[in-house]
Amino acid sequence: MALRVACIGGGPGGLFFSTLFKQTVPDAEVVLFERNQATDAFGFGVVFSDATLNRINDADPVVRDGLRDHGTHWDDIEVWLKSERKSFTGNGMAAIYRKTLLKLMQDRAAEVGVDMRFGQYVPELSQLDGFDLIVGADGANSSTREQLGESLGHTSETATAKFIWFGTTCKFSGLTFVHRQSEFGNFAVHGYPISDELSTFIVETDEETWRKAGLDEFDASQPPGPSDLKTQRFLEKLFAEDIDGEPLVANNSRWANFRTRRTRSWHKGNVVLLGDAVHTAHFSVGSGTKMAMEDAITLVREVAAHQDDLELAFTNYEAERQPHVAKIQNQARGGLSWWEHFARYYNSFDPTQFTFHFFSRSIDIDKIRQRDPGLVESAEQDWLAKHGDAPLETSLIAGSVEFAGRKLSLTRQGGQPWLTGPGGRISLTTVPADADATTGLLLTAPDAEEGLAAVFEQLPDRAAAVVIQGGNPFTRILLSEEARLGRGLTSVIVDDRGPASNLTLVLSGRADAVATASMEATDA
Repeated sequence: MALRVACIGGGPGGLFFSTLFKQTVPDAEVVLFERNQATDAFGFGVVFSDATLNRINDADPVVRDGLRDHGTHWDDIEVWLKSERKSFTGNGMAAIYRKTLLKLMQDRAAEVGVDMRFGQYVPELSQLDGFDLIVGADGANSSTREQLGESLGHTSETATAKFIWFGTTCKFSGLTFVHRQSEFGNFAVHGYPISDELSTFIVETDEETWRKAGLDEFDASQPPGPSDLKTQRFLEKLFAEDIDGEPLVANNSRWANFRTRRTRSWHKGNVVLLGDAVHTAHFSVGSGTKMAMEDAITLVREVAAHQDDLELAFTNYEAERQPHVAKIQNQARGGLSWWEHFARYYNSFDPTQFTFHFFSRSIDIDKIRQRDPGLVESAEQDWLAKHGDAPLETSLIAGSVEFAGRKLSLTRQGGQPWLTGPGGRISLTTVPADADATTGLLLTAPDAEEGLAAVFEQLPDRAAAVVIQGGNPFTRILLSEEARLGRGLTSVIVDDRGPASNLTLVLSGRADAVATASMEATDA
């Protein structure tokens, strides 16, 4: 007997699954339920990296053809701030208007025989008792997921930064990050073209700035539809020079805090979830739609191969997809953190170092050099002009010691830790109250981000240096930047990952120096 499949949610993930399944199992009945009308589309652009499209294109040509015929493509990413524009090449990407993509995917689904029922909300899964398989592709606020209950192990982590989505009739040439400082604080834009007439315009800021600017008055809890017009007018004025006086375009535009969602189990009984319903990653990595569509590819393959054993199909699906998703979410956390602190970087760095800091948040200097040697050369030349030596050969004053370079060692003699390097050494204490102008503080970063607040409290008012060990690269960097940029202390990160990592940390301004751990006894 033919399999009966219901898909809840008519976004790209749901449409792609339904189309692929009907293609793969032609005798199956595939019914897609979407609560909105076919012409409804909230949001603006959908972005795909050239490097990630192969698998999607191999499964079905709808995205490839849509990007070719209706999308925009670019290779450079630009950063605009303080009246300067910096670029980073070698980043092939393409974008398409979400409304256009959905129409193309709806047409493709109809072509292969999917029964699409728009304007039909499924409030209770019991309404679908006649279906053999139910796929929940109903987004981050998934009703399907909520109905399956706590046994899925779903968690949600809310970011501190505020964001809002608009469009603009100003046409950016490619992915562009625009930074503006207002009287209330800093605002930043992710902008990119999605058609010949429109660009996506996502704005982020911190909550304090958002409140100071009086942008907290709109009731974001009301049903989808109305947009925050006060914010629209405020941002049009603030970024007027950057968008050539063009207007912003609203579409259910309202402030929110990004939520990173993780789910231990993606299925229960004959119900299985995909895309944002079970996982999200910050939009700065541009992977939400891609991940949902790749989920669909794997799920179709496994269910088609194991139609009589859905539990096995779901287990195989999760085993393949969960590690891939976790990797992207881990990468996205560094990007999300950058946007939570971008005002600090804006105030601390000149445009070149700011740009290098931004692009090195997830890749080191060697990988940046492979894509754009000019960006690396510019960052190194700026450092040389300012300091007179290459980054790791630049002298560093730490308390009463002037090190002749910034590649140091963490050593121990008779149980006493020392920061050692060319020019001398500094004794270290692990007791914050004992740190002073001649003594450094050795801190251990936490393994998880939640533990950072407690360690921040241990930072002293003064110290010859703060040396940071343990934890992981992410928590060490956040602790170092709090010490260096937030408290004005000299920070040293213990980093054993090699020359590229060492150089990246210092050149980007994440640390004043790096140290390798050599904790065996040394001579006096």
